[in-house]
Amino acid sequence: MALYEHVFLARQDLAQAQVDALAETATKIVEEGKGRVVKTETWGLRGLAYRIAKNRKAHYVMLEIDAPTGVVAELERQTGINEDIIRYMTIRVDAHESGPSAMMRRNERSERDRGGRGGERGERSERGPRQDRGDRPDRGPRDDRDAA
Repeated sequence: MALYEHVFLARQDLAQAQVDALAETATKIVEEGKGRVVKTETWGLRGLAYRIAKNRKAHYVMLEIDAPTGVVAELERQTGINEDIIRYMTIRVDAHESGPSAMMRRNERSERDRGGRGGERGERSERGPRQDRGDRPDRGPRDDRDAA
């Protein structure tokens, strides 16, 4: 059997339970066709690069599948019919990744790096003065009449 990764984007107004039900439906389709879903990852609600069918965000779900080609064709057919799924993509891979996918690792890293508020760079007071400016004389309040 061949190895596949199937990613689908579900509408933004669905509840997480409904998204999980969509993933379970896809799993049933694969298992009925004598295949198996190796791993299911829910990447969460993320912003889209452009609007798709009036959606600015979508729930992302990835399934790692080990199944014959006919099963994947049926899965894509059923996914295309479903109104709750706005996009999907299935690719054949040589081997499945061990551990979490790159998207899951990216989420963990960004949460760890942020470490609270202030983003990656931190607050201005924590960074200190800018070194590239040197000592600049205080010019005082700007008076537009001098420029004329």
